[in-house]
Amino acid sequence: MEELDPEEHFLRDARNGNLEGIQKLLMSKIKEEAEIDINCKGKSKSNHGWTPLHLACYFGHKDVVEALLKAGADANLPNNVGDTPLHKAAFTGRKVCIVYVHALRLWILRTEERKLEEQLLEAAREGAISTLTRLLNMKKPPNINCTDLLGNTPLHCAAYRGQKQCAVKLLQHKANPNIKNKIDQTVFDLANDAEMKQIITGNVMKVEINIWQLIFFKQLFTIFNSSRSDADSNTHRQGCKPLTQAHCMIKAKDNSYFTIKCFDDSVHHFKVSQKNNPEATRKRWLEAIEEHSAFSTHYCSQDPDSEEEEDNVVSVHELSDSLQARSLKLEHEVEKNKILSEALQTLATEHHELEQSVVKGSSPRSVLSEEEFYDALSGSTSLPAPMFSRNDFSIWSILRKCIGMELSKITMPVIFNEPLSFLQRLTEYMEHTYLIHQANTSDDSIERMKCVAAFAVSAVASQWERTGKPFNPLLGETYELVRDDLGFRLISEQVSHHPPISAFHAEGLQKDFVFHGSIYPKLKFWGKSVEAEPKGIITLELPKHNEAYTWTNPTCCVHNIIVGQLWIEQYGNVEVINHRTGEKCCLSFKPCGLFGKELHKVEGYILDKSKKKVCNLYGKWTECMYIVDTATFETHKKNDKKASEDKKSSKQTSDSEETPQPGGDSLEVIPGSQLLWRIAPRPVNSAQMYNFTTFAMQLDELDKEIEAVIPKTDSRLRPDIRAMENGDIDLASEEKKRLEEKQRAARKNRSKSDDEWKTRWFHQGPNPHNGSQDWLFSNGYWDRDYSQVPDIY
Repeated sequence: MEELDPEEHFLRDARNGNLEGIQKLLMSKIKEEAEIDINCKGKSKSNHGWTPLHLACYFGHKDVVEALLKAGADANLPNNVGDTPLHKAAFTGRKVCIVYVHALRLWILRTEERKLEEQLLEAAREGAISTLTRLLNMKKPPNINCTDLLGNTPLHCAAYRGQKQCAVKLLQHKANPNIKNKIDQTVFDLANDAEMKQIITGNVMKVEINIWQLIFFKQLFTIFNSSRSDADSNTHRQGCKPLTQAHCMIKAKDNSYFTIKCFDDSVHHFKVSQKNNPEATRKRWLEAIEEHSAFSTHYCSQDPDSEEEEDNVVSVHELSDSLQARSLKLEHEVEKNKILSEALQTLATEHHELEQSVVKGSSPRSVLSEEEFYDALSGSTSLPAPMFSRNDFSIWSILRKCIGMELSKITMPVIFNEPLSFLQRLTEYMEHTYLIHQANTSDDSIERMKCVAAFAVSAVASQWERTGKPFNPLLGETYELVRDDLGFRLISEQVSHHPPISAFHAEGLQKDFVFHGSIYPKLKFWGKSVEAEPKGIITLELPKHNEAYTWTNPTCCVHNIIVGQLWIEQYGNVEVINHRTGEKCCLSFKPCGLFGKELHKVEGYILDKSKKKVCNLYGKWTECMYIVDTATFETHKKNDKKASEDKKSSKQTSDSEETPQPGGDSLEVIPGSQLLWRIAPRPVNSAQMYNFTTFAMQLDELDKEIEAVIPKTDSRLRPDIRAMENGDIDLASEEKKRLEEKQRAARKNRSKSDDEWKTRWFHQGPNPHNGSQDWLFSNGYWDRDYSQVPDIY
C-alpha cells in the first residue's frame, strides 16, 4: 500500500475527526520536521479541492475545527467550486461549527481593526505623520473617528499634544471635530494654542519669524513686506503668493538657506538669521510652511459650489428612506450580536459539560514528606463573616454587556470582590519573608540566588483558588504593614488611576534588605478567560552583599468566566537577575496544556556569570520548590519522557486516561533534591473565607493601636471593604459606588482648575539597577506626619 504524504495524512485526519493526529502533524510542522500547508487542498477523488477545514466543518468535527482555526487555518478560502468551510458546515447542518467559525472570524476581524485604531491614535499623539499617512491611505483604513479609553479621537489626541501636521492630515480625511469625549470635551476644548484652534475652525493664524524680510502667513498666503510697520499696517506689500501645493527645499551644505516652490513653479529663496541656532530656526519655518501648505491645499481643492455636488444633493424623502434603511440594518446588527453572544455562551456550556464528562473524581493536593518551613503567624484565623455564595451570579452576564470596553474600567458587582484592596493583595508578597533572611545569611551567591528564586515563586502562591477580585485602590490610597515577627515593614500607595499603578516599598527592620516595585495589571479578555499581565519591575536589594535582584511576575489567568468553576493558573517566563554578579535564574511557569498535565508546575535553572548551568529548580507554585543538580534533573526528564511515550503507546481507551483531570498529578520528587520552600497550610475554614491564607486574613485587622498611627488614606479605613468583611453586601455596594463617584468628582474638579495630582510617598524615576521606568519611595512616611494627606473616603 502506497504511503500517504503528510498533507494527505492531514486531510484524512481532518475528515475522520482524528484530533490527536491533527495535533501531532501541527507539532511536526512547528518543529519543522514535516512540510505541511495548513490550507493544503486535496488531490484525491474524495477530497479534491477541499482544505482540512472544509472537511472538518462538513463532517462536524468541532474539536478539529477549533484546533485548525487556532493554528491559523483560513476560514474564507474557497474550494474548487467556490464554497468556503462555512458553506460546507451550513450544507450539512453543523450548527456548532457554524457558530464557532463565524464568532472567531468576527473576533479576529475586530481585533485587527482595533489594532489599527490603536496605531492611529498613537501616531496622532506622537506626531508620527508618516505612520498616520500610511494608515489613512490604506485600502481599508481604520475608523478615523475611533476613540481611546477616555473617548478621545485621533483629532483630540493631535490637538491636545499640539501635533499640527497630524491635525491637518486628519481634517483632510474628514475627521469630525465635533465629537465629544467622555467628559464632554470637543477637539476645540483640548487645543492648547490659538494656531491649533484656528486650524480646527478653518483659519490659520499669522506666523512671524525674523529673516531678511519680515514674512507673514495670513489666510494661506505668503506675504512679503519690507518692514515690520508695513506688515502691521498691511501696506507696501512686495509680494504675495498662495501656499496651495507649495513645496520647501533646502541646501545640504547650508543650514540657513531654504526655498519655496509655489504652484506656478515660481521659486523664492530665503535665509534665516545666523543668530540663535539658525538650523533650529529654519526647521521651525519649514514645519510651519508645510502645515499651512497642506491645510491650504486641502481647503482650496474643495469646490463647494460645483455642479457635481449640486447633482448629489439628496432630497428629504430620500434621506428619510436612507435613515430608515440604516435603522433596520442597525437593529439587524444588534440582533446578530445578541445571537452570537448567546451562541458563545452555549458553546462554552457544551465545552464545560464535555470536560466534566471525562473527569472522574478529583485528586487531592500533592502530599510531600520533607521538612516544612511554615511562617510563624499570629493574629486572626477567621474573618468577621463568611463569604456570600456566587452561584446565583454570572460574570458573563456582566461582561457580555461590556464587549469592546477596557476591562479595568468595567464596574463589577461587589459580590465578585474579596474584602481586600489590591494594595493589600500586593502585601501578600511578604508572606514568606524568611526566604530573604535565609538568603542574607548565606555567603555563597548561588545559594542566595536559590532563596531569591524561591521567594519570587512564593510571591504568587497565595493567589491559588483566589477567584475573588480585590477592590481597585482609589488614587492616593495607602496601606502599611509592620510585622515584627517577620522582620519587615511595608508601605504602598496607588500612584496612578489611569492606568492603575500600585507602588510598594518594604524594608527589613534591621535594615538588612529593601524590596520594592510597581505593578500595572494589564487585563485581556479571551472569551472564556481573563488574563492579567502584571507589568512592572520587582526589585530586591541586599545591602550586606551589595546585591540587587530584579524580575517580573508571571501572567495570571482566570478560566471559566462564562460557565463552570473558576480556576486560576500562572504561566510565562520569569528571569531573576543578580546585577552585581551577573548570575541569572530562568524560571518557566508552565501553562496547563490540553490535558492539564503541566498545571501549576514551575521549572528552571541557575546560570553562573559564565552562562553555565549550575543547578535546576522544579516544583509547583501552589505548593513547593526543590533544587537538584543539573545532571540528575536531565536524566530524570529523559526517563520521564520515555515512560510517557511508552504509556501513550499502550494506553487504554478509558476516558480518565485520555483526559486526566487538570492538576491531578502529584509532584514527583527527584531523588537527591533539596526542599527550598513549601507553602504554609491554609486554615480549615479558608474555603468559607474567600480562600484566604492566614496571612491574608490578618491584613485588614484594625485595633485602636493601629488606628491611632495610620493615615486616613489607609485601606483598613475603606468603608466598602470593611462592610463586605462584616457581611453587609448591600452597604458595601453602596459605599463602593459612593467612593467611585467621589473620585470621579475630584478628578473633574482637578481638570477644571488645571491642578495635577501629586503622589505623596512615591515619585517616578529610573530603576537604579536596570534603568527602566519605575516608582521609587520618597521616604518620610515613617515620620508619621500625615497632615497633608487627602480625604479620599
